[in-house]
Order: sequence, then C-alpha cells, then structure tokens
Amino acid sequence: MITGDPGAVWRVWTDVARWPEWDDSKELARLDGSFAVGTTGWAKQRGNLGGPFTITRLDPGCGWTTEAPLPLGKVVFDHRVEPAGSGQVRVVKTVEVHGGFTTLFRLIVAAKMRRDINRSFAGLERHVKEIYG
Repeated sequence: MITGDPGAVWRVWTDVARWPEWDDSKELARLDGSFAVGTTGWAKQRGNLGGPFTITRLDPGCGWTTEAPLPLGKVVFDHRVEPAGSGQVRVVKTVEVHGGFTTLFRLIVAAKMRRDINRSFAGLERHVKEIYG
C-alpha cells in the first residue's frame, strides 16, 4: 500500500520516460509512442543489460501488462493500481517468466527483482507526493 490518489499514482507510474527519476533500479526508460496496447519501449535496469518491451494489455487507470523477450521465452510484467480507501492505493507488480530460462531466472534474478520492486514502490509514493502533494 502507498499513500496517494489512484489517478495520481497511475499518471506517475505510466510516465515511462520519468521512471529513472523515482525508481532507483531504472537507469533508462522510454516508450516509442503513446501508452497503448502494441506500443513498444525500452528499459535498462542499473547493472543489467537493457531490453525491449511491448504493452500487451491496458485497462486505463487500473492496470497494464508488458512483455519482454528472453532467449527461448519471455518475461510478463503485470501492473495494477487499486483504490484502497482512506487515501491509500494498492500497487501490485507481478512477474512471470516463460520459456527455457525460467529456473535460471528465478535463481539469479528473482530475489533482486523483489527488492527492486519494493524500493520502486517507495519511490513511486515519494514522487506522487512531490508532484501532487
């Protein structure tokens, strides 16, 4: 849970180019068009190689899904914004790995990714407060 208005959280979280301003795990990010199904982008985690992604599902104001290719598979990121009342917003990011590198990905990357997601939610909350009060 983070504190904020769901609409404000949505606006900040879907402003891809500004992710590095509040998400310490991101070094670079861009979206190659409007925030819509089929739009591609590129993101680079600090200390890792960057890579492309595509928006595959969009429920405006509520959630979206992206897919990023992996050798012999893909990573699916699902993002949700849910009003929780009393000025609270439940933000959820889930990650699914499909294909030949699933086990290796879970062993090497999953724990760091969980820590990064939790830190990014704290940064998201701070940035929402900075912009929207």
